[in-house]
Parts: sequence; C-alpha cells; structure tokens
Amino acid sequence: MAMSCRDRVLAALRCEDLDRPPAAIFTTCDTIGMMEKCGASWPEAHSDPQKMATLGCAQADYFGLESVRAGFCLTEEAEALGCKVDMGTARSSPMLKSHRFNYNPMKKIYDEPEGNLPDIDTFLNTGRVKTSIEAMKIMHKTHGDRYVVFGGNTGPFTLCGHLLNTENLVYSVWTEPERAQKWVGAIAPYCKAFGQAMLDAGADVIQMSEPSASTDILAPSDFPIQSGQFVKHALGDLKGGHTILHVCGDSAPIIPFMYDTGATGISIEEKVDPYKAVEIVNHRGCLVGNVGCSFPLFKGTPADVEAAAKKSMDAGFNIISAGCGVPIGTPDDNIRALVHAVTGHY
Repeated sequence: MAMSCRDRVLAALRCEDLDRPPAAIFTTCDTIGMMEKCGASWPEAHSDPQKMATLGCAQADYFGLESVRAGFCLTEEAEALGCKVDMGTARSSPMLKSHRFNYNPMKKIYDEPEGNLPDIDTFLNTGRVKTSIEAMKIMHKTHGDRYVVFGGNTGPFTLCGHLLNTENLVYSVWTEPERAQKWVGAIAPYCKAFGQAMLDAGADVIQMSEPSASTDILAPSDFPIQSGQFVKHALGDLKGGHTILHVCGDSAPIIPFMYDTGATGISIEEKVDPYKAVEIVNHRGCLVGNVGCSFPLFKGTPADVEAAAKKSMDAGFNIISAGCGVPIGTPDDNIRALVHAVTGHY
C-alpha cells in the first residue's frame, strides 16, 4: 500500500528512512494560480477563516504538494498587538504602516512592555490571529485525515521588531542588549500562545518564521541570546505537535543554535549549500528546504526547479520545500516541477 501524504510527512519529521522525501512547502505558498483555481484570494483570504482554509489547502488540492498550510503573512500578530496594517490587494501582501511603540535607543526614548500589552486571551481573539486559529479547525476537518496541517506564525525577535521598529531593536542589541532581551522576552508568550492555540485547534505542526534573526541582521553569536532562548520558549516548548523554525539568509553559522531551540526541525534558504547544510545538521533533526524562491521558483524554468529540487534530495534533506516564502507570481508549472522532481508525477 502506498504511503499517504500525511504519513510520509510525519515520518519525515521524525527523520525516518523513506523511499523518497515528501514535497511539502512549509513556508507561505499562496500564488496567483492557486487563488484562481480555488476561488479564494487575497485580501479577503487573510481575514475570512473559510477562504483562508480553502487557499491554504489549494497547494495540495491543485498542485499535488503533500501538506497544507495557513496563514499567509507575518503581520497578523503585530496587527493584533496594535500596529496599523495595509491589507494589500489581490496581488500584494499586507504591510505594516506603523509601529506600535516608541522605542528609539539613539534618542533614549523607550516605551516599556509592562502595562502596554493586552492580555493573551484578548490577543488570541483579535483579528487575523483568531482567523488563523479558526482556519486550523476547518483545515483539520477537511484535510487532516490526508495531509499534515501547518500553522504559520512569527518569531519573537521578528515580531518585537514589528512593534518597535527592527532597526531600532537591532541598534538596542548593540548598545543595550538587556533592554532588547526584556522586550523580546515580553513578546515571546504571545508567540507561544498563538502556536499552542493553532495546535489545539487542529494543526499538526507550527512553522515559525524568524527572518529578523538572520545573520544578515544579527551576528551569529547574538542569535542564542536575542532570539534562540525566546524561540525555545515560544516554539520548542509547545505541546501536542511538531515544530519547524525558519530563518532567512545564510543560516549556516546558526544551524546548531536553531536546533538548540528544541524545534523538531529547521527550514533554510538556498543561500546555504545543501550538502554543507546536511553536514552541519549531522542528524540532529528534520531538515527542510532549500529550493530557491527567487530563482528558480519565480524566475527559472521548470527544468531549473527540477534540478534544484533533485540537488536538495541528493544532499539528504528530509523534506523538499521552497527555501522561503513562495512569491505570489510563481508560475504554476514551476510548482508542478518541484512536485514532479520529488514524486515523479504531476
């Protein structure tokens, strides 16, 4: 009997030996082609649980990817915590319009977290945070018997930067690191509560994105102190499911620190050579990636995509996925090429 998509992804998360890895995109994958085929599109799908679930399942329903995943951006939590957000259009993602707090280390202006943050129950019942939790219930009901359901959320350092201004937060890391840690520590419980609420609602896996902790922004030595210890609380300590941590950029120097968070596995970009990545990981946990999003998925040909996917397979990745969030304009044939390279069928 052929292994189901659900069983294959769960086995890969456990690093079990398989005849082939699954083709499953854990980061955002909600393209124009998917929207057109399933009838649920941005911006409505960001705020309507049924449309979010429909679009989140389209990657499996129409393109043969082996998991389903929602929500679709990293502004959900920031908006629920008071940031103003432009919801975008059918062709553009939501974007922050303002930061919630006054925090400027260059001018010695600081809001404090105490007394300025909502209680967690209010947060979980606000806006698109609530939408994503409700979407997990729908996806679990409609697809959970066949596919692993992924819920996406934002990492604590990244979310803190949305609230304070990332440039100011990073400057604070350099000049007053304990003040930066105080703020990230205050935000981490919201990340954990959101992840746990999605698991409790029916998600099997939480995939946390922590792009602002990239080595392009933080020194590798700062990652465990300014991000990793808080990710351990917000992601590694979740109960009742698996967890995947994604960090953008050249994550090779921080791969060991990423596993130190207690996550089931990590997701990395194509900036890390796949063979080098597998060597560094050295069987510590599940490794997901790392087919390039800009090239080949967005700008390349199907042949380019197949070659990149086969390289990640040959290197020994447990799950073949996009290296980061899939661009909205990615051609349908390139999504199909990733599936074909891994599974042998379209």
